[in-house]
Amino acid sequence: MFGKLLIVLVVATIGWALLARSSSGAGHEQRYVVKPTDTLWSIAAVRYPGDPREGVWKLERRNHLAGTTIVPGQRLVVP
Repeated sequence: MFGKLLIVLVVATIGWALLARSSSGAGHEQRYVVKPTDTLWSIAAVRYPGDPREGVWKLERRNHLAGTTIVPGQRLVVP
């Protein structure tokens, strides 16, 4: 009895793994063109709820920035 139950569980797990799809719950990434008065802090404050420091960190990491310096016309990916 235990063997049959184990086989059913293994088959069910394999079936679920094959049919499961990943979710893109965050949606598509957006692009943002930096304006002359923008800073990473100001962009993060508008785009991310809560503490802007986490938003600044996400922007730096996603755009491979070495620091917080950005220039007007620069295109940023906003995750």
